[in-house]
Amino acid sequence: MREDYQRVYAEVNLDAIRSNMDNMKANIAPETRMIAVIKTDGYGHGAIPIATELENLDYLFGFAVATAEEAFILRHAGIEKPILILGYTFPYSYERLIEEEVRMAVFREDTLQELSEAVARLAKKGIFKKAKVHIKVDTGMSRIGVRPDAEGLDFLRRAYRTDGIEVEGIFTHFARADESDKSAANKQLDLFKSFVNQIMEQTGIAIPVVHCSNSAGIIEMPDANMDVVRAGITLYGLWPSSQVRKDIVRLCPVLSLYSHIVYIKEIEEGTEVSYGGTYKADGVRRVATIPVGYGDGYPRGLSGKGFILIHGKKAPILGRICMDQFMVDVTDIPEAAMGDRVTLIGSEGQHRITMELLGELSGRFNYELACNIGKRVPRVYTKGGKILSTKDYYQDF
Repeated sequence: MREDYQRVYAEVNLDAIRSNMDNMKANIAPETRMIAVIKTDGYGHGAIPIATELENLDYLFGFAVATAEEAFILRHAGIEKPILILGYTFPYSYERLIEEEVRMAVFREDTLQELSEAVARLAKKGIFKKAKVHIKVDTGMSRIGVRPDAEGLDFLRRAYRTDGIEVEGIFTHFARADESDKSAANKQLDLFKSFVNQIMEQTGIAIPVVHCSNSAGIIEMPDANMDVVRAGITLYGLWPSSQVRKDIVRLCPVLSLYSHIVYIKEIEEGTEVSYGGTYKADGVRRVATIPVGYGDGYPRGLSGKGFILIHGKKAPILGRICMDQFMVDVTDIPEAAMGDRVTLIGSEGQHRITMELLGELSGRFNYELACNIGKRVPRVYTKGGKILSTKDYYQDF
């Protein structure tokens, strides 16, 4: 840990990333490849270091992101494997996406025409590449995608007839695969399979890359193994929901969050702590201040509910979490001293603080917690127990 990261830092274990991928791969069909979903800067973990770590895996088809900018960042960093944008892409980005061979989800007719025009403009510049696309199908999410019906078939035919378009894939997304009752997810799966079969029967087209399975599907839905599967939240050692079985695939949490005690004081009975005086000491208490707050993405909803680990012992949070600081009770941890490292997320001694636990305590979502760890928090990437690289925004000007 660097000295200038003492206020707070997130440690990202790249060995755990690779282990999670390998363990998921062992649970799917041998011929099925994987897409690593690293949108939102790798769910807050860091897209570039994770992509760099995984790109050489022979079973990795490529990566998935949410925006054109996320794709450009990866290409700029030297990532060469296929990148798929899962959502809508705007026309301003088409020429560069085509030039850099980034795959786009398509489901609007105007997109097909605009991509074709972008291909033609590039050709005039001497760049002869097609727009590689994956057709998005809405089987029950009601978000984006063509419907698996006659209209959807017409869209697919138009995509194949449009100059400059190369249909590489087709996919859908489960809305409820993380529930113990898989009836809704299986209904979506059946709709999607039926549509893909209908495409073959009515058009004779065999789309090269067919995919639908997400993290929960990888764990519990072997029938959803197709050409590829998309590993999202499980890549980071986090669970899609509390209903997903935890005895099928072994996952290891990737991110730990650390800080240090900056001040310790003793307060008398009746003394209030933090904004609003929501905590009042019921006796003499020893209080430690931690220089982290909701401005760093640490949930304010943990106020008076959460705890951190100090010397392997639980230290409960007292009062409201501030933007940049919060206080904990170290009365029962007499060895706690200013300068001691503390664990906000991770393991210490016999205790573990997971994002799932913090989500339960704060009323938030483990996905949200990971994504909301802000840019004030440096990332330290480790491999083989050693620091491989770091990332911060201290020169962000």
